[in-house]
Amino acid sequence: KTLPQMLREQAAQQAERIAIRQKDFGIWQPLTWAGYLKRASHVGLGLAALGLERGGHLGVISENRVEWVLAQMGAGLVGAVTVGVYPTSPSNEVAYVVGHADVEVVVCEDQEQADKVLDALPSLPRLRHIVVVETKGLASYAPEARRIIRTFAEVEQAGAALHAREGDARIDAALAAQAMDDVGLMIYTSGSTGAPKGAMISWRNIRGMVPGVVERLGLDGDTTHLSYLPLCHVAEQMLTTFIPLYLGSQVNFGESIRTVQEDLREVAPSMFLGVPRIWEKLHAGIHIKMQEAGRLQRALFDRAVAACAPLAEKPRAQWTLAERLRFALAYWTVLRALQNFIGLREAKVALTGAAPIPPDVVRFFRTLGVPLVEVYGLTESTGMVTGHALHDVKVGTVGTPVAGVEHRIADSGELQIRGEMVFAGYYKNPEATAAAVQDGWLHTGDVVAATPEGHLRIVDRLKDIMITAGGKNLTPSEIENTMKASPFVKECIVIAEGRKFVSALVQIDYETVGKWAEAQRLAFTHFRSLVELPQVHEMVQAEIDKGNARLAQVAQVRRIHLLTKELDHDDGEVTATMKVRRASIYKTYAAEIEALYRG
Repeated sequence: KTLPQMLREQAAQQAERIAIRQKDFGIWQPLTWAGYLKRASHVGLGLAALGLERGGHLGVISENRVEWVLAQMGAGLVGAVTVGVYPTSPSNEVAYVVGHADVEVVVCEDQEQADKVLDALPSLPRLRHIVVVETKGLASYAPEARRIIRTFAEVEQAGAALHAREGDARIDAALAAQAMDDVGLMIYTSGSTGAPKGAMISWRNIRGMVPGVVERLGLDGDTTHLSYLPLCHVAEQMLTTFIPLYLGSQVNFGESIRTVQEDLREVAPSMFLGVPRIWEKLHAGIHIKMQEAGRLQRALFDRAVAACAPLAEKPRAQWTLAERLRFALAYWTVLRALQNFIGLREAKVALTGAAPIPPDVVRFFRTLGVPLVEVYGLTESTGMVTGHALHDVKVGTVGTPVAGVEHRIADSGELQIRGEMVFAGYYKNPEATAAAVQDGWLHTGDVVAATPEGHLRIVDRLKDIMITAGGKNLTPSEIENTMKASPFVKECIVIAEGRKFVSALVQIDYETVGKWAEAQRLAFTHFRSLVELPQVHEMVQAEIDKGNARLAQVAQVRRIHLLTKELDHDDGEVTATMKVRRASIYKTYAAEIEALYRG
């Protein structure tokens, strides 16, 4: 069945069970499966009344909230296709995606997002209506802007009125006409190396991905999830819509992206997904907490981590009695409080994916008793295609392919996969589609190496591998992740292509380095003044030296330049998912890079 068909089925089988909870003004508001179907049907019919037809394109620009999935599933119930847009995107990026995707109706969270669309309106000839969820500030719009704006409540009410008159006939007809090969979703790639591409995801792709992931991660109808990463990313779609609609499991939407830590503690989800930056931030947060703790607390923490470190990769079923007792003592004295602090005490599985993560960060959380596993997937594979089994974790790898995924490693080392989860192609880009999928095999662009046990280790992006002036091949992500294992280093961008030695641009973690500077009684007022302190440069250099000790001599970073500002999406230095745009950074910091190689 397609996702919209599964929504109808879940509503029939467990009508009164809670499907979604959303926190509004501090109170968690539940929505049952029956309510989910009803509201999504009303939204879908309201969108149809605005002219959104079968095969039409609906845009959504919003943080995660119940209206996001109501719009998505509503569009699906009337046969339309949803296109997500990052709410952090500046107006020019919004204009590109909305225009390229031929969006006819766009749902905006608030006035800020609506303004981005209105600014680009002259370049969006296909766009007919803007639907706004939060109405504050709309009255200030000029009459010509108001003509194409509708509130989300108005659309839902219009659909409810239509439903009262016509019943389920229109929805039933649309679902009956729905085929597995219909495109249900378009997800735009991050655009780290060029213009974002619209990956078309069919219902068959989604259905083909779900069973292998469910089996690998041990998920079921009782799984609970906190949705906070952008829903225009395939990883969050996988855990917020794809899997819950097939399993009938529960999704929680917090107050906002800024309250994730508090929401995590309240929800205590059984499953949690964090991109590497989230885990690195939590790691740095615990580091800061320990810096501020008393001498006894620090000593207990150090002893607990040292005692449990050997258990990080050992399956619990294989722990000896002595190891169980050792962990129990550490848990009740130290680790339980830390798990509560990060909100993951009830997590049966925690995931990291979407980008490489320093292995030491994975080991750290597994030492704390958080069941963190590394997974791998792409937009073009409709989500996760490899991952650790809970009883078989090899830190530094992304596990083995899940059920339903056929894989092979090309002579170049590139991972190629085949299966129902391989996407339907790029929208309006047959050339890129033909390059990505050849004879049914998706060319991932990632170089991998297999361990004797069959676990895959991501070496780097095929196009990112660098060759030094001496002809040595280097994988920048390995060097960068080694350095980012330090809580003081937020970003490390390696320079080595055609160079005599490796250098790097380094961005400090402002919060962690700031706490360190305060403890050293060093005065600073803002990011740049902190970076320019000689003591900070010495401390960061010491962290780089620690990282170098773990790398082959040819890969060691010989010189660094500390960035005096944080990398910014608005400046084109990182993508909406915080992936580094190397070409842009190399161009912006060309003078600083050349200075590293003088003398």
